[in-house]
Amino acid sequence: MELQVAQPTGLRLPPVPWRDPHTVSPADLAQYIRQLELACEQNPRSADLRTCLGMAHAMNYDVYQSMDALELAVQLEPDNFWAQLKYAELHYRLRALIVAEQETLKAIDLAGNAWELSLARKMLQEIRRLGRDGTQKPEWTKPLRRPALVLMGMMVIFSLMVAFR
Repeated sequence: MELQVAQPTGLRLPPVPWRDPHTVSPADLAQYIRQLELACEQNPRSADLRTCLGMAHAMNYDVYQSMDALELAVQLEPDNFWAQLKYAELHYRLRALIVAEQETLKAIDLAGNAWELSLARKMLQEIRRLGRDGTQKPEWTKPLRRPALVLMGMMVIFSLMVAFR
């Protein structure tokens, strides 16, 4: 599981050491993450390496590090389809569906071929299905002052009823 270095024709991505994420040992995953971090230090402007690093951190359940790597990848190359799609996928997996939908729409605009377009559309379809099914946590946009005051009033009334009974 050795990292390939940049060649004159361009940067080669490291080979993925597994096909099924459940078959990789934590030690192998940690070693792979270290190799990717080293490659990112050597090639700080590579959105592809940052995307791979974000995916590896996500497989290791390091959400914050994954988010940081994927955000940086999108910032480095705003027109990189894979960075955008994986950034949207992380939001989808965290069930931040509103953000995931917005980021997936950006990925759809960046799709370069029919296969990429179908991947992004399937993910968008799943995000919208989850949103319709109520998987998204509601956003609290209304003030809670009135319901809190009513609840407090009811508690006072019930306390008085119990006290004078």
